[in-house]
Amino acid sequence: MPAVKPLTKIEKRTRREEIFRKAASGELDSSNAVRELRQSLGMTQAVFAERFGLTRVQVIALEAGKANPTLETREKIGRPFGLQVGFVPIQKSNANS
Repeated sequence: MPAVKPLTKIEKRTRREEIFRKAASGELDSSNAVRELRQSLGMTQAVFAERFGLTRVQVIALEAGKANPTLETREKIGRPFGLQVGFVPIQKSNANS
């Protein structure tokens, strides 16, 4: 398993701010959200899985977009970041207006 370079506090904060920006604008899908949250902590998939009460296989499937996580799993991952599961408005393109 490859080592993950530890992130500085500034790098962690910057990554989290970008995640929040993407979430607020509707640019963040579930699989990318899990990967970006994990990477913002500077964790491997195995460490992230252990910390959040998941298996590594679950994390891999979530990041690949091949899992259908329960509400409980989504909340378990998002809560420490101050995120909650909810409806996000779909951004309409100008072509659909």
